[in-house]
Amino acid sequence: MFETPDELHDLQALLDTSWAGSSSHLRSIVRQGERTLDAEQVVRVCRGMCTLAIATVTRRGEPRISGADGHLLHGRWVVGTHRRAAKARHLAARPGISATFMRGEELGIFTHGHAVALNPDGADIDPAWQAVRDHLVDHYEDDGEGPFWEESIWYRIEPSWMIAYSVDPAGLLDRQAQV
Repeated sequence: MFETPDELHDLQALLDTSWAGSSSHLRSIVRQGERTLDAEQVVRVCRGMCTLAIATVTRRGEPRISGADGHLLHGRWVVGTHRRAAKARHLAARPGISATFMRGEELGIFTHGHAVALNPDGADIDPAWQAVRDHLVDHYEDDGEGPFWEESIWYRIEPSWMIAYSVDPAGLLDRQAQV
Protein backbone atom coordinates (compact mmCIF):
# COMPACT_ATOMS: atom_id res chain seq x y z
CA MET A 1 0.00 0.00 0.00
CA PHE A 2 1.44 3.35 -1.07
CA GLU A 3 -1.18 5.63 0.47
CA THR A 4 -0.56 7.81 3.50
CA PRO A 5 -3.34 8.34 6.05
CA ASP A 6 -4.04 11.76 4.48
CA GLU A 7 -4.26 10.22 0.99
CA LEU A 8 -6.66 7.54 2.27
CA HIS A 9 -8.75 10.28 3.88
CA ASP A 10 -8.84 12.25 0.61
CA LEU A 11 -9.78 9.13 -1.36
CA GLN A 12 -12.58 8.36 1.10
CA ALA A 13 -13.88 11.93 0.83
CA LEU A 14 -13.89 11.60 -2.97
CA LEU A 15 -15.77 8.28 -2.81
CA ASP A 16 -18.33 9.73 -0.37
CA THR A 17 -18.98 12.96 -2.29
CA SER A 18 -19.12 11.11 -5.61
CA TRP A 19 -21.73 8.69 -4.26
CA ALA A 20 -23.75 11.49 -2.65
CA GLY A 21 -23.79 13.45 -5.92
CA SER A 22 -24.75 10.48 -8.07
CA SER A 23 -28.15 9.92 -9.64
CA SER A 24 -30.87 8.20 -7.65
CA HIS A 25 -30.70 5.34 -10.16
CA LEU A 26 -26.99 4.75 -9.50
CA ARG A 27 -27.50 5.05 -5.73
CA SER A 28 -30.26 2.41 -5.95
CA ILE A 29 -27.73 -0.05 -7.40
CA VAL A 30 -24.56 1.05 -5.61
CA ARG A 31 -25.95 1.11 -2.08
CA GLN A 32 -23.49 2.83 0.25
CA GLY A 33 -22.17 0.59 2.99
CA GLU A 34 -23.71 -2.47 1.36
CA ARG A 35 -22.34 -2.49 -2.21
CA THR A 36 -19.55 0.05 -1.98
CA LEU A 37 -15.90 -0.21 -1.09
CA ASP A 38 -14.23 2.27 1.21
CA ALA A 39 -10.84 3.83 0.43
CA GLU A 40 -8.84 1.17 2.27
CA GLN A 41 -10.74 -1.60 0.49
CA VAL A 42 -10.15 0.06 -2.90
CA VAL A 43 -6.43 0.20 -2.22
CA ARG A 44 -6.42 -3.48 -1.21
CA VAL A 45 -8.18 -4.69 -4.38
CA CYS A 46 -6.11 -2.49 -6.68
CA ARG A 47 -2.67 -3.80 -5.75
CA GLY A 48 -0.29 -4.30 -8.61
CA MET A 49 -1.19 -3.63 -12.21
CA CYS A 50 -4.88 -3.36 -13.09
CA THR A 51 -6.10 -3.45 -16.68
CA LEU A 52 -8.22 -0.33 -17.17
CA ALA A 53 -10.60 0.74 -19.91
CA ILE A 54 -9.68 4.36 -20.64
CA ALA A 55 -12.03 6.78 -22.39
CA THR A 56 -10.74 9.89 -24.14
CA VAL A 57 -12.38 12.31 -26.57
CA THR A 58 -11.50 13.11 -30.20
CA ARG A 59 -11.41 16.67 -31.55
CA ARG A 60 -14.95 16.06 -32.89
CA GLY A 61 -16.13 15.21 -29.38
CA GLU A 62 -16.42 11.49 -30.12
CA PRO A 63 -15.54 9.09 -27.29
CA ARG A 64 -12.79 6.53 -27.72
CA ILE A 65 -12.07 3.60 -25.39
CA SER A 66 -8.83 1.68 -25.17
CA GLY A 67 -7.01 -0.46 -22.65
CA ALA A 68 -4.14 0.64 -20.45
CA ASP A 69 -2.06 -0.64 -17.59
CA GLY A 70 -3.25 1.10 -14.44
CA HIS A 71 -1.46 1.43 -11.13
CA LEU A 72 -3.21 2.89 -8.08
CA LEU A 73 -0.53 4.96 -6.37
CA HIS A 74 -1.22 7.42 -3.57
CA GLY A 75 -4.96 7.20 -4.21
CA ARG A 76 -4.68 8.11 -7.90
CA TRP A 77 -4.62 6.00 -11.04
CA VAL A 78 -1.41 6.16 -13.07
CA VAL A 79 -1.73 5.02 -16.70
CA GLY A 80 0.68 4.91 -19.60
CA THR A 81 0.69 4.77 -23.37
CA HIS A 82 2.99 5.32 -26.33
CA ARG A 83 3.70 9.01 -27.01
CA ARG A 84 2.33 8.64 -30.58
CA ALA A 85 -0.85 6.77 -29.56
CA ALA A 86 -4.22 8.34 -30.31
CA LYS A 87 -5.04 8.57 -26.60
CA ALA A 88 -1.84 10.58 -26.02
CA ARG A 89 -2.91 13.06 -28.73
CA HIS A 90 -6.42 13.24 -27.27
CA LEU A 91 -5.14 13.87 -23.76
CA ALA A 92 -2.66 16.51 -24.91
CA ALA A 93 -5.53 18.50 -26.46
CA ARG A 94 -8.36 17.50 -24.11
CA PRO A 95 -7.21 16.10 -20.75
CA GLY A 96 -10.65 14.86 -19.68
CA ILE A 97 -10.49 11.12 -19.03
CA SER A 98 -12.58 8.29 -17.63
CA ALA A 99 -11.17 5.01 -16.38
CA THR A 100 -12.89 1.78 -15.40
CA PHE A 101 -11.47 -1.23 -13.61
CA MET A 102 -13.84 -4.20 -13.67
CA ARG A 103 -13.70 -7.84 -12.68
CA GLY A 104 -16.81 -9.41 -14.11
CA GLU A 105 -19.82 -8.53 -11.99
CA GLU A 106 -17.92 -8.66 -8.70
CA LEU A 107 -16.03 -5.33 -8.92
CA GLY A 108 -16.34 -2.02 -10.70
CA ILE A 109 -14.27 1.08 -9.96
CA PHE A 110 -15.32 4.01 -12.13
CA THR A 111 -13.31 7.23 -12.27
CA HIS A 112 -13.76 10.54 -14.10
CA GLY A 113 -11.22 13.35 -14.02
CA HIS A 114 -8.39 14.89 -15.96
CA ALA A 115 -5.01 13.48 -16.95
CA VAL A 116 -1.78 15.14 -15.83
CA ALA A 117 1.31 14.14 -17.83
CA LEU A 118 4.04 12.97 -15.46
CA ASN A 119 6.87 12.75 -18.00
CA PRO A 120 6.02 15.01 -20.94
CA ASP A 121 8.61 15.89 -23.53
CA GLY A 122 10.50 18.92 -22.33
CA ALA A 123 11.32 20.31 -18.92
CA ASP A 124 7.91 20.12 -17.22
CA ILE A 125 8.48 16.77 -15.49
CA ASP A 126 6.04 16.27 -12.60
CA PRO A 127 7.76 16.15 -9.18
CA ALA A 128 6.13 12.74 -8.53
CA TRP A 129 7.55 11.22 -11.73
CA GLN A 130 10.74 9.73 -10.26
CA ALA A 131 8.87 7.82 -7.54
CA VAL A 132 6.26 6.64 -10.06
CA ARG A 133 8.99 5.61 -12.49
CA ASP A 134 10.78 3.67 -9.73
CA HIS A 135 7.54 1.83 -8.98
CA LEU A 136 6.98 1.03 -12.67
CA VAL A 137 10.57 -0.18 -13.20
CA ASP A 138 10.18 -2.44 -10.18
CA HIS A 139 6.75 -3.70 -11.26
CA TYR A 140 7.82 -4.49 -14.82
CA GLU A 141 11.15 -5.91 -13.59
CA ASP A 142 12.95 -3.71 -16.06
CA ASP A 143 16.19 -1.76 -15.97
CA GLY A 144 14.39 1.49 -16.81
CA GLU A 145 16.37 2.05 -20.00
CA GLY A 146 15.60 1.76 -23.68
CA PRO A 147 12.84 2.54 -26.14
CA PHE A 148 9.91 1.56 -23.89
CA TRP A 149 10.79 4.28 -21.39
CA GLU A 150 11.70 6.88 -24.01
CA GLU A 151 8.54 6.27 -26.06
CA SER A 152 6.05 6.01 -23.18
CA ILE A 153 4.15 8.81 -21.55
CA TRP A 154 2.55 8.29 -18.17
CA TYR A 155 -0.37 10.19 -16.67
CA ARG A 156 -1.83 10.61 -13.23
CA ILE A 157 -5.61 10.84 -13.24
CA GLU A 158 -6.72 13.66 -10.96
CA PRO A 159 -10.21 12.41 -10.16
CA SER A 160 -13.28 14.58 -9.85
CA TRP A 161 -15.58 11.56 -9.34
CA MET A 162 -15.03 7.95 -8.29
CA ILE A 163 -17.36 5.12 -7.36
CA ALA A 164 -16.21 1.71 -6.12
CA TYR A 165 -18.84 -1.03 -6.42
CA SER A 166 -18.95 -4.65 -5.39
CA VAL A 167 -22.00 -6.87 -5.11
CA ASP A 168 -20.20 -8.65 -2.22
CA PRO A 169 -17.43 -6.49 -0.71
CA ALA A 170 -16.62 -8.92 2.13
CA GLY A 171 -16.42 -11.90 -0.23
CA LEU A 172 -14.33 -9.91 -2.70
CA LEU A 173 -11.82 -9.00 -0.01
CA ASP A 174 -11.74 -12.59 1.30
CA ARG A 175 -10.96 -13.86 -2.21
CA GLN A 176 -8.35 -11.08 -2.61
CA ALA A 177 -6.61 -12.24 0.58
CA GLN A 178 -6.38 -15.80 -0.77
CA VAL A 179 -4.52 -14.73 -3.91
